Parts: sequence; C-alpha cells; structure tokens
Amino acid sequence: MSIDLPEEVRTALGCLRGNHHQAYVVGGCVRDLLLGRTPGDWDITTSAQPHEMKRCFADYPVSETGLRHGTLTVVIGSMPLEITTFRIDGSYTDHRRPDSVRFTASLREDLGRRDFTVNAMAYSEETGLQDFFGGTEDLKRGILRCVGEPRLRLSEDALRILRAVRFASVLGFRLHPETETAVHHLKKLLAGIAPERISKELDKLLLGDDAPQVIEAYADVLSVFLPELRTLAGLEQHHPYHDLDALVHTAKSVGAAPKDRVIRLVMLFHDIAKPACYTVDDQGTGHFYNHAALGAEMAASILKRLRYDRKTSDRVVRLVRYHDVRIPCDTRAVRRWLNRLREEDFRALLAVRRADILAQAPSCQRERLAALSKLELLLQEVLERQLCFSLQDLSIGGGELIDAGMKPGPEIGKVLQGLLALVLAEQLPNEPAALLAAAKEMSKKE
Repeated sequence: MSIDLPEEVRTALGCLRGNHHQAYVVGGCVRDLLLGRTPGDWDITTSAQPHEMKRCFADYPVSETGLRHGTLTVVIGSMPLEITTFRIDGSYTDHRRPDSVRFTASLREDLGRRDFTVNAMAYSEETGLQDFFGGTEDLKRGILRCVGEPRLRLSEDALRILRAVRFASVLGFRLHPETETAVHHLKKLLAGIAPERISKELDKLLLGDDAPQVIEAYADVLSVFLPELRTLAGLEQHHPYHDLDALVHTAKSVGAAPKDRVIRLVMLFHDIAKPACYTVDDQGTGHFYNHAALGAEMAASILKRLRYDRKTSDRVVRLVRYHDVRIPCDTRAVRRWLNRLREEDFRALLAVRRADILAQAPSCQRERLAALSKLELLLQEVLERQLCFSLQDLSIGGGELIDAGMKPGPEIGKVLQGLLALVLAEQLPNEPAALLAAAKEMSKKE
C-alpha cells in the first residue's frame, strides 16, 4: 500500500534514512490515514538515538521536549514533528509515565509498548505498513483492543482508561470485551490523573459522534472525576416533557447539540442539579425548581476542579444558568437578552434550547421547536435591522453629553445606562435629539 505523506514529513524521514537510521510515521497519524481522516499531527519513530537525531536535524529548529524519554520536536517549515527513539518502557509506578526507558533497535518492541492495536502501526515508503498486533483488522472491525494484557497496559498510564472511552466516542468503535472489562475494573485509577489531562480528553469525547452512547455506557468511568453524574442515572423525571431518566436525557442532549466545545459542556451539565431539586406534586408530576441556578453553581465548581480556563467556564456557567429560560418572542425581549448575553451567547443559548428539546419526549417537541424557530427568525431580524441593544449601539455617547454641558465623570455612565434602559423598553427612540433631551431631564433630576 502507498500513503501520501506531507512534504515536511517526507523530509524528516529522508534526513533520518539518509544517515542510515530506520524511520517511520507511527501511531495516531497512521490510524487516521487508514480511516481516510486527516491527521491532526504527525509522530515519527526512529532507530536514531537523541544525540544522533540532533546531528540529523542540525539545520532545523530542535526542541528537547522529552529528551529523557528519547523524544525531540523538530520544526520543518511550519510543521512541528515529534520524533522518538525506538524504546522499551520500564515500570509505571505513578500510573503516568515510565520510571525509565531503554532504547532498542527493534521497531516491533517499540510498537509493543503502545496502548491500542490501532495506534501500534508504523509506515514508511520503503517498507510499507508495519502491523505486528492486528491493528489493521481491528480498524476494519471497528474494535479498540489493548496491545498485550489490557489490565497491565491500562494501569501503566491510567489516562489510557479515558482515552479508550474517548476513542469509542470519536471513532465509533466498540471496546474489545477484555479491554472493556479492564476499563471498568481500573476506572478508579483516573482519580490520580492531573485535571488538565482529564479535561482535554473529556472535550474530545464530548465532540465525538458516539458521545451519547459512550456517556451512558461508561457513566461509571466518567463519574470517577464527575461524581455529580452518579445521581442522574436512574432518576425518572415523571414529567410530560421527559420520557427518559436524567442521565439518558443528558447524554441524548449532548448528541443533539452542535459540535461546539462550550455547548456540549453545557449539555453535559445543564441538568446536573436536578437530583438535588427534585420534588413531586400531589398529581405525581416531578418538578425541579431552581435547578438551573443551582446547576450553574455546580458547573462552576466542576470546571474549576478540572482546571478549565476562565473564559470557557464563564460561558458554560452562564448558559447553564439560562438554559431553561423562556424568552418571549417579541422585539423588546430579544433586545434585552441580547444586551445581557451578546449575540454569540444568545445564539449559543438557542442551540442549547434546541438540543434540550430534541432530547425530550417526542410528543412535546413539535410545538416547542416551532416556537424556538420563530425566536431565531426574530433574532435575525433584530440584528439585520441593527436595532439598539447595547451602549455601543446608542446614537450618542459620552462625548455628546459633555458637549451638551454635562460634567465628565461617573454620572455620564449612569445617564447612558438610563437611556439604554428606556430604548430597550421601547419608551424612547434611539435618535440623537430624543436621547439628548432625555439625558438633560435625567441630569436635572439628579
């Protein structure tokens, strides 16, 4: 078989081979190429040891990113390439990194230390595909299987437990029975993994096509670092809008959302507080009063625990807080909510609402989706008409107020906010003369 490699990759392989070293592209990039996907990055494995690699790439920028483990990063053109010496890993006492590595001249030994068979293949133009562990067949069958004994392989680096689940979501693969058993058995090892590594895998998992099925099937694994999920499982909602328990509804809503990192995080957390807010009325109908507000607090705590950046956290928390709000389909309401959320998060909120509805009982979806579509059209109209919904949209600013005789200072900001409130309530046109007249009246009253 022949694989078309980028010129930068071919250059790197050529530099190594030209100096009498073996060299192959390896791992995820080979897997993705065989699946017809575009690799996100390119890794190379070689018989050259680090000091030999430095000589090979003396004319290129080289970073000693993992020198202790035989890894250098070489930049060719604008492409960073991670190049690692064939190696055998020692024991993993911290379930994170090998305590030691031993370089080897054997490609097979190097591939034998890797996590899953579909990631344990190598390719070069001279030798073609090198597959010692059945990765090609597992790709065809859509199976994710550990290289070697699953419990040993997963316990070496515990993040592999979550990586297995993530690959199931992204690739649509099913875990081999022995690998799946090991994933469930060793799940508690994830408690020792750095939050930053967990959140990176969680993001990728949520963006997978099979995220809903994975969330349901591996809720126990996810609950190691998201214990809040445990109480969603089996929580029947006893409400006309809901024919699924809280966990299945959550999983389905994730799949119904666009593949946007923030929105899918919102769907994962939007009902996280329902168990704490659950009540049943005299007719046996379930209610979840205040679950959105409490859910926002819980989401903030979870995101902080998993070390998410401030911008992501703020957006997710805001959208969880408002996910259940009913925005009237009228211009004033749309402008008020645009003022509160701005366009990006208003559109995101509509996407959240749509995903939530699509995960509800089919009998209630048609009417609610129709109302949401009307609101989307009205939003578009407000934006196209460039109606005022923020201070930046007012026809006058602080400079005009100063020119009209107002003294510079905090009072100007208060007046502008007052003008905006009147414009949003449609009690005042957004016209300079009307705004200046109203501002003078406000200033007199002060």
